[in-house]
This record gives sequence, structure tokens and C-alpha cells, in this order.
Amino acid sequence: MMGSPDAVPASYHSDGYALLDRLFPPEVLLTFYNRMQADLQRAGKPLGSFTAQGPLLRRQAIEVYGYAYPPMLGLLWGLTPRIALATGREVLPTYAYFRAYQQGDVCRVHHDRFACEHSLSLTIAYGDDKPWALSVETQRSEPNASVADDFGGNPYGSMAMKPGDGVLYQGVHHRHGRLEPNPNSWSAHLFLHWVDRNGPYAEHAFDRPAMEAAARGRSLV
Repeated sequence: MMGSPDAVPASYHSDGYALLDRLFPPEVLLTFYNRMQADLQRAGKPLGSFTAQGPLLRRQAIEVYGYAYPPMLGLLWGLTPRIALATGREVLPTYAYFRAYQQGDVCRVHHDRFACEHSLSLTIAYGDDKPWALSVETQRSEPNASVADDFGGNPYGSMAMKPGDGVLYQGVHHRHGRLEPNPNSWSAHLFLHWVDRNGPYAEHAFDRPAMEAAARGRSLV
């Protein structure tokens, strides 16, 4: 587990990220993953039917949002006190999703939307047990919609994550991505997001703007 439960990792506020190694026992996350697959299969919506491709990906990937699988939201909400301790902030949850990558995939460098003020990338499992690094730019910047293949010479840190490890990062103001191609035949990940209760993005708590947009027939993402 991460150090003292009352400690805010020093790198989180100075560099925009912190590794929370062994945040979960790998068996817990793998059981969650297997249960999700089984539940979706029984509901007539097999995991393979959830595919998406945006500007961050070079081909389709499996993506399941918490709205499609509510136990994921339970995990997000339940982790909120722990993330409050890890960030030193009063946080509220926004949204969560699952993504499965294939061998050779990358995730292009980007900023996140405002609902991702404090984000957690959580590794569930690798097809070949080869750690795959998440990289985060240590220089704070204003969010924009551009994507890139690298950090353009700006400093960044990389964390090779094992199953059960989490990387906590400030997704709105620190660009991030996966620069090296996925060395595994597949990999499974959870992404969970929060905002400061009293911060500039508080209106995004519980992903309200996205939910309101969906109610008007617009995209959630």
C-alpha cells in the first residue's frame, strides 16, 4: 500500500502525479474484471461489443463506462475517502470507465476534460505480465484539446505499473499518455476521476454536465 494513510505523496503536488503501488490486491481487481465480463454477457452485452476509437487511440479499444456497469461506480464512490487522503483535498467523484488495450497500442499525449481534476489509472491485469508505463508531464499547463505523440521535449515521469498499482495524476493540467507500444497481448485498466469539492471544477461532481448533455441527446465523452 502507499505510505502513511495521512501522507500526501510529495510528487503529486510538485510534479502532478504519484505512484500508489499495491493499491489493490491483484486478485481483487482480476475478480472484478471477470465478474464484469460475466455480468455483461448475461445481460446480452458481451465485453467485445463495447468498442470505441477517439483521437487518443490508433485503433478501436474496448471501453465500458460506469453508467453501463454500475458496480464500477460503486468502486469509484468507495475509493473517494482514500483519494481525499492521497491528494490532501476534499474530493467528489465524477465518472469511471474500463479500457482494454491490444498488443502494440499506445495512448497519445493529452489533457483530460474538467471532470478529471484528480485521476487514478489502475492496472487490472496484463496478458503476458509485462509492466507497461504511464507517462505524465511534470510541467503544469492549461488544458486544451490537442493530442501529440510525445511531450515535445518537456520533462515527464514514467511509471511501469504492475497489476494492482495505481497512478494518481492531475489529468486536467498535466498532459499524459502511454508512449511505448503495449508489450502484452492485451491489458486491462480502470480509470477513475474526482474533482475538488471547493475547486474550479466542482460543478463536474458526479459528471453532471455530461449527464445533462446526454439527456439532450449529445455525447457523454
